[in-house]
Amino acid sequence: MKIAFIVLMVALPLHAAEKRIDVQVVVNASLDDVWNAWTTVDGVKSFFAGGARIEPHPDGAYEIFFDPSQPEGHRGADGMRILVFEPKRRLAFTWNAPEDKFPNARKQRTRVTIVFTPVGEKQTRVALTHDGFGDGEEWEKVHAYFQGAWKYVLGNLEKRFAGGQ
Repeated sequence: MKIAFIVLMVALPLHAAEKRIDVQVVVNASLDDVWNAWTTVDGVKSFFAGGARIEPHPDGAYEIFFDPSQPEGHRGADGMRILVFEPKRRLAFTWNAPEDKFPNARKQRTRVTIVFTPVGEKQTRVALTHDGFGDGEEWEKVHAYFQGAWKYVLGNLEKRFAGGQ
């Protein structure tokens, strides 16, 4: 007896565990300078946001304040934590969605991982991955929002070091 198998290929939407954003740039700066841009308050203020609170160790704060004048909890990425802190190699932290645009999604944390790779003495590759997105219409919008937002942030990082500073 012969048995025939038929395999159907169906395009299904990605589930939350599979959704991610991958963005990378090569920055005209040393590994030390790029690492410091991401892991110090002055560094963050030079390309990312108007304020920050960073405790550079695992489970330390990684709060980015897009509007530092607002009350606590409404300044931006309040309450975010460092998950991985491997000096000059990898930084991972929790992240949330903007409360004014995505109030339900903001209640859940996603994860951002940044890998730093020297390309030469004066260039560093910054590879950013953002994952942990939920399912549903609001999460689709959050994913689309951050696709643009991270490109913007990494573009600002490139501009910050465009003169090779």
